[in-house]
Amino acid sequence: MAMRQQTFASQSSFEKYGRELFLDEMEVVVPWVELQALVEPHYPKACNGRRPVGLGIMLRTYFMQQWFNLSDPGVEEAFHESFTLRRFAGVDLGVAPAPDETTVLCFRHLLEKHDLGGAMLDAVNLHLAAKGIRIETGTIVDVTIIHAPSSTKNEKKERDPAMRQTRKGKQWYFGLKAHVGVDAKEGHRHSVATSAANVSDVPMLPDLLHGEERKVWGDGGYQGQTKAIRQAAPKAQDMTCKRTRFKNYVDEAAKKKNTTKSKVRAKVEHVFRILKRVFGFDKVRYRGIAKNHHRLCTNFALINLYLHRKHLAGLAA
Repeated sequence: MAMRQQTFASQSSFEKYGRELFLDEMEVVVPWVELQALVEPHYPKACNGRRPVGLGIMLRTYFMQQWFNLSDPGVEEAFHESFTLRRFAGVDLGVAPAPDETTVLCFRHLLEKHDLGGAMLDAVNLHLAAKGIRIETGTIVDVTIIHAPSSTKNEKKERDPAMRQTRKGKQWYFGLKAHVGVDAKEGHRHSVATSAANVSDVPMLPDLLHGEERKVWGDGGYQGQTKAIRQAAPKAQDMTCKRTRFKNYVDEAAKKKNTTKSKVRAKVEHVFRILKRVFGFDKVRYRGIAKNHHRLCTNFALINLYLHRKHLAGLAA
């Protein structure tokens, strides 16, 4: 049977209805004024040439790319297929055409050039703090692998040279690692570092701490890093999981402690589930670490809002 790519027009009515509700929620919880203020100084002004598309339209378009995992051509096509997306972005085809893929590409490059993804993450966390959702004194550190195409059937006949191969268990993966620091109480992400997949988790640990931690949680990959934790966060207690199996015995006491610690660490898996399953970022779209790091920062900013959308919507009501 012939296979075809699913477009927005071919999705079920239930999916369309769910997407409309989702966008209505995001319209309320995203701090549009603060985020537009970050981009405004860098956005082109109207002059004698072609009039730029409104910043509000472009920012909403960019965020829809992240929420629905759309390529630059994909978002242009989606505008023509979906009234819901046009309504959310403020696009009226009777007045002006929707942003085309080149316009979307240029806007993304503008954000990447000025590292505005990281600035958006900081702005969102400040917004959450103002709403009573603050970064506390406990941080969970963890890492997830994002796959990259391993095929050489492309224009340059080569794999992305910035990506690397790593082994996890008995399985090999090619791509990058997203290292994150997640608040142990509220569950939202406050720091991210991006590396090739073969980079060890340990050297990235200090970059994931904000310095005011009292406890740092992590899996067994971070054990033995008490000194590094104390250097980055002097008051922090090392709560990473410890080794339990030895040559002649199993440390049952340490095993029970690891089980208790894992209940706290589980919050970081929820963040990764949203990134990969809800937003669809389980494979890199762009070449190079820098572009994908920027996309990760933006995604985690939006994930933080998604995590607390019920609370934020209640405050806005």
